[in-house]
Amino acid sequence: MDNIRLLINMKAIRPNLRLILATNLKKHRKMLNLSQEKLAEIANLSWQTVNSIECHRTWVSDKTLESLADALKIDTYQLLLPVIDIEPKTISHTEAVKKLVKIKRVFDDSFNEIVNVIK
Repeated sequence: MDNIRLLINMKAIRPNLRLILATNLKKHRKMLNLSQEKLAEIANLSWQTVNSIECHRTWVSDKTLESLADALKIDTYQLLLPVIDIEPKTISHTEAVKKLVKIKRVFDDSFNEIVNVIK
């Protein structure tokens, strides 16, 4: 039972690659002022494919990933990098402490479960 809970917890913190790809694709496409249709044309894809990827409804083959990266003039891996929100957000000291305590609890629980599995 503990192993199942651990796997569920680990799955919950695993990044959603479809969402990461969708966000990065849209960000890079907009940086170049390209419509979905124009990007699809440059990458030799249908606009429906680009739309499905950006709406994170579908995954892509390595060939499609390379075509999109080439069309955007970026390295393929850049489409799969986790999205980092670089805009600073102001929160109160109390909120910050609450968030840190919550993160610590999750970390402690996960760490203890891993230790128990190893034992």
